[in-house]
Amino acid sequence: MADAAEEALRGSWEQDLAEALDSGGSDMEMERGINQDKEHSAQHRAKMWKIALNVSGKGDSLSPWDGVLDLPEQTAIHKRSQQLIDQLDVSEEERRDTACDVESVITFYCKSRNICFSPEMSWPHLLKPLLGLQLPRSDLYNCFYAVMNKHIPRDCVASGRPFHLYRLLLQYHEPELCSFLDTKKITPDSYAINWMGSLFSSHCPPDVTQALWDCYFRQADPFLIFFLMLIILVNAKEAILSQEGDSREDIIKMLEESPSLLESEDVEDLFSLAQYYQTKTPLSLRKMNQNLFGSSLVALKEEDTDLSQALCLPVSVPEILQANQLQQDGVRFFVVDCRPAEQYNAGHLSTAFHLDSDLMLQNPSEFALSVKSLLEAQKNSLESGSVASGEHLCFMGSGREEEDMYMNMVLAHFLQKNKEYVSIAKGGFMALQKHLVDMNIEGLDSSYLHWIVSTSGSHSSLSSVDGEIGSAADGKGVKSLVNKMTFALKTKSVNVKEKMISFIENTSSPVDRHVSCSDRVGKAYRGVKPVFSIGDEEEYDTDEIDSSSTSDDDRKEIVNIQTWTNKPDVKHHIPCNEVKETGHMFPSHLLITASHMFCLREIASRKGFAYIQSRQALNSVVKITSKKKHPELITFKFGTNNSAGVEISAVERYLIPNAGDATKVIKQQIMKVLDALESS
Repeated sequence: MADAAEEALRGSWEQDLAEALDSGGSDMEMERGINQDKEHSAQHRAKMWKIALNVSGKGDSLSPWDGVLDLPEQTAIHKRSQQLIDQLDVSEEERRDTACDVESVITFYCKSRNICFSPEMSWPHLLKPLLGLQLPRSDLYNCFYAVMNKHIPRDCVASGRPFHLYRLLLQYHEPELCSFLDTKKITPDSYAINWMGSLFSSHCPPDVTQALWDCYFRQADPFLIFFLMLIILVNAKEAILSQEGDSREDIIKMLEESPSLLESEDVEDLFSLAQYYQTKTPLSLRKMNQNLFGSSLVALKEEDTDLSQALCLPVSVPEILQANQLQQDGVRFFVVDCRPAEQYNAGHLSTAFHLDSDLMLQNPSEFALSVKSLLEAQKNSLESGSVASGEHLCFMGSGREEEDMYMNMVLAHFLQKNKEYVSIAKGGFMALQKHLVDMNIEGLDSSYLHWIVSTSGSHSSLSSVDGEIGSAADGKGVKSLVNKMTFALKTKSVNVKEKMISFIENTSSPVDRHVSCSDRVGKAYRGVKPVFSIGDEEEYDTDEIDSSSTSDDDRKEIVNIQTWTNKPDVKHHIPCNEVKETGHMFPSHLLITASHMFCLREIASRKGFAYIQSRQALNSVVKITSKKKHPELITFKFGTNNSAGVEISAVERYLIPNAGDATKVIKQQIMKVLDALESS
């Protein structure tokens, strides 16, 4: 009887899932809301994965290819394809066609991405779980490409940036284990390069990999790979530490094979633990490394990407300030100011504990007492629920490399003691000052200035604090910046200010404007908000269309940036960053001609070249808006007016330096287009 009831329940679930999938919906919230069963049929899993990877209904990407298998490495590709098939349960009659599909997918991917294939590459393993879905070749390639593009981090090579980031994550949560591996000279890439490069499909059986990917795609969070890898090591911690006397090679071999011990029944617990550790990790890990995922995201500056030199996990100043104010659970920081006493006395974060790093060498016994006091103060603050309390230690220096040498020694001291949850404030006190100045300039509540106090307990102005400790030599102190901006603001004439406000009305209730050649005030179009109003957009219009969100870079036209910017019909060239809804930014260039606006997105792998990301007619601009707190973030909405109002066809967002000047020239060009239309 119980079996019959269970079977009926299973049948009901399968019917509901089939109906949801057949409806063609792509709402991931719907997918997450369905209670997933362990036993997915290949058909249902294929539909679910295609929806999750956003390839459902996508055309045949292989159609432009002539199908010729003629790469110099073709013999190695053929051999690797046969090896993959040998690892799967494929019948003899299907073996030939399946091997042909695998070799074609690998060959086309290498050709289209200009990749020189080598047998050591881990990404061909991604095809193993996909082959179990019995997909046609076109869907097989589309799914494979989407996994590579969305879920395999860039620079996934020996000594690549993802592995340095993973080591910092391991050190943050398991400093003892990290120290043991460092002592053995075992770097993460030596054992985890195939884990990360294949989403565990290199070592897990296909059924376990499919169960992993079910959860992974449903979460739609590529950063989960780091936490899944972390949990695998955490679970094996005792076994790893017990291998003190073993050779480096033996330990690496044991580590590399760890995922092969996973079973399908372990997947749910694995993800639960990964998500728990994620809540105990600063969000800066994700925000500072967003460009790890996505094939066309450009690289960070060299100084930002060299995580191999990072002593511990860096945390942004905004996260430090917000965490203790807004979060009762999750990450809360106990800030330790390690600057010399005179700098601390001149001004410091009001919630910071002072630990003079100079004492470590000058007076070791006093330093030891200070560390004891620090840990006691942290314990007491946690018990009392103080705003300054936090389980996570965040060390703050001045932000000047030469001055922070002793702070780095203090950090190393805590790490050697295997203290977990140790981080460093990126940019130090200088970054804190600059952030608070920026917040104040944006017109936020003046209480933000009270974050910085002197030792007397009085609240110090930002400029006066920096005046005490700023570097006169470099001439780049915050005080000089504040003084320049204050002077500039005071000398602005009222007329200039009023003209700017008439163009960019940065209020919550923008003035209605009638779009015409003279831009006269009058009756607004029915159902259309102000075309050039600048409102306080706290959230993106996620229900509207992002014109480039579903574009395939492989099919976009590639152009030389300098050639295009020098074209005679280009009236204005505006360097900027294209901003996606995910927060990812792409260095780009807006080119304004007499009738169109072009967006050229730089190609990371080809310096000086760009994709033509979008072409928009200027007369299709229906609205330009900015965020009140971030006026440099400009949103363009394109569409058409009809009897029912306005129909939005595309939304594009750009981070533009000197946004006021940029939007002004764009508006002027739009007005010229409208003038021409009215006079014709």
